[in-house]
Amino acid sequence: MKKTLTLLVFITALTSFAQKKSSDNVELVKFMKTITAKELKTKLTIVASDEMEGRDTGSKGQKKAGNYLIEQYKKSKISFPKGASSYYQAVPASYLNAKRNQNLPDSENIWAYIEGSEKPEEVLVVSAHYDHVGVKDGEVYNGADDDGSGTVAILQMAEAFQKAKKAGHGPKRSILFLHVTGEEHGLHGSRFYSENPLFPLANTIADINIDMIGRRDFDHPDTNNYVYVIGADRLSSDLHNIAVAQNEKFTKLDLDFKFNDPKDPNHFYERSDHYNFAKHGIPSIFLFNGVHADYHEKTDEVDKIEFDALEKRTQFAFAIAWELANRPDRIVIDKPIKK
Repeated sequence: MKKTLTLLVFITALTSFAQKKSSDNVELVKFMKTITAKELKTKLTIVASDEMEGRDTGSKGQKKAGNYLIEQYKKSKISFPKGASSYYQAVPASYLNAKRNQNLPDSENIWAYIEGSEKPEEVLVVSAHYDHVGVKDGEVYNGADDDGSGTVAILQMAEAFQKAKKAGHGPKRSILFLHVTGEEHGLHGSRFYSENPLFPLANTIADINIDMIGRRDFDHPDTNNYVYVIGADRLSSDLHNIAVAQNEKFTKLDLDFKFNDPKDPNHFYERSDHYNFAKHGIPSIFLFNGVHADYHEKTDEVDKIEFDALEKRTQFAFAIAWELANRPDRIVIDKPIKK
């Protein structure tokens, strides 16, 4: 009788867990689907417009772009983080020019924040750089893919999480949406945050970094149903497994790990903002569509963005973030840091 009762309790608990997981998946899909190609296009058309003058670090155009991002967060009723006095993290010119003086002016990281309902002290960072290379010889380099695509992706992810919160399904852990400056000049904004974090790095569970997800590269001429996944397994098997599992369940992209090879001659792992988190021991995943003919050219324009791909890759990032923010335990670091 005792064995039967124990088995019954176990089966009941297992059934309850399965039902809860199924319910969580339904909610994930519901809010993931609020990330649409239409909304991404609306926002990117503004972020990567001539009015933003190529968003060079500290420029008038970049500050306009930053103002637009803040307007969108205010519209969605997403606040700046606890402990901050505004949506800006000031990054002084002295810092930007300390390693290699490029005569950069003062600039800012932009941050927004959704507090976790159960484990608010644990923080997931979702990052993308919002700077580009500015104006050259009178031509505006709009950087629609690099990294206008990542910039609007995290805007849409934030809005989706805020809608979930309003409906009673807010993240259990806190999420910091971080638009960093100075990437094109040496990953300066993310490095500044990692050295001056608003939340302790020990409480930062992971970084999802999005840099160029709106196009296809030379190696995928016949499809855009892919994304490069870089760095997820460098520190945490959990992070890699979560990315693979969420894709299998919800987005079914072809996950390309080519550039995750430590011997990758391009060194993409070290070339975007996640690296400044990873080198401090924070598990990080970098989503990337690879290099195309318009990379760092004046022809990187909105009309070349494949918005169906941008939508699906953003939804993939959202699915990863949802699991990281809501799973019972924070992901485990089970691999040594290799600097």
